[in-house]
Amino acid sequence: MAERYFGESTPKLGFGLMRLPKEKDNPTKIDIERTKEMVDMFMKAGLTYFDTAFVYDGGESEKAAKLALVDRYPRESYTLATKLASFAATDEASAKQELLTSLERTGAGYIDYYLLHALQDGNYKKYDEWHLWDYVKEMKEKGLIKHWGFSFHSTPERLDEILTAHPDAEFVQLQINYADWNNPDVQSRACYEVARKHGKSIVVMEPIKGGTLANPPKAVRALLTSARPDLSVASWAIRFVASLDGIITVLSGMSTEEQMADNLSYMADFKPLSEDEKKVIKQAQDILDGIDSIPCTSCHYCTDGCPMQIPIPEIFSARNKQLIWEQKEAGQADYDKAVSNKGMASACIQCGQCEGVCPQHIDIINRLQDCAAAFE
Repeated sequence: MAERYFGESTPKLGFGLMRLPKEKDNPTKIDIERTKEMVDMFMKAGLTYFDTAFVYDGGESEKAAKLALVDRYPRESYTLATKLASFAATDEASAKQELLTSLERTGAGYIDYYLLHALQDGNYKKYDEWHLWDYVKEMKEKGLIKHWGFSFHSTPERLDEILTAHPDAEFVQLQINYADWNNPDVQSRACYEVARKHGKSIVVMEPIKGGTLANPPKAVRALLTSARPDLSVASWAIRFVASLDGIITVLSGMSTEEQMADNLSYMADFKPLSEDEKKVIKQAQDILDGIDSIPCTSCHYCTDGCPMQIPIPEIFSARNKQLIWEQKEAGQADYDKAVSNKGMASACIQCGQCEGVCPQHIDIINRLQDCAAAFE
């Protein structure tokens, strides 16, 4: 039977290689042996989609993909996605070099799904100025890329503009999860609907919202556990997005074998949400809408250029511990640890570089002011 949309037959769970396990004695280095175990679990379950990027772990993620996947499995048995980041380049030549570097790091020979990475208001014009849309099409003609698209962090209006200008993009990678479905900042639903209006298939990123929906507020956890005590709370987030039409796969950035085992328990033989389960998700959304948490996913894009070396994601995590869980002392302890050798929240000079690269469009400056008032 012919596919109704591009990628319909792709298994609906993808392995995101952004948060791979780290070595116990060196928390900055990827644990290759554990990564191999997780890759083996994933492949044994019949799943095939692996996602990395030129910038993940400073390039170490792509190298880990080679050691744990490419060197150990036949090339035709899996699909590999990676990405070209304009913000990691200084000019057109260095941007185009990223693909060649990715091919060298992974040893994959070709990239199945190649993406122009993290398009948003502050950088999307750069991809035109550096002729990167034409470049990926040229690389596809040469066989170095099988399919190409882009990942996106902006408004539905901007997405409509980009897809109108580049109708030959084969797919789009969007942040979609039930917490952000109607979020006025992220606008997951509206972006999803724009992509489908243009007939584009979708790869989903951040389905668990940086881990938040694997450890939701008590009321949400109680609701989901009561409805399906046989499933983890994280499973609801993955299954919600995998149940949407037009989805190629749903990326989960798994860091442990336990996370992998849990995801495989319900996604190796995926069953979409029932109508009753969709009603439960709506109740969970209503609960989350009433909590003023900070929608940070700890991507750390904000910290690289911070002149005051403020550990923004760690500070926001500490504040969320207070806002979501009402753990005032634990939040304070996390904050004190986070800023022990770095800039405090009050050190912010309001330069705005962090807000310019934040995929979640967080009002970081004002949020840091709130954190300073709460913690200092």
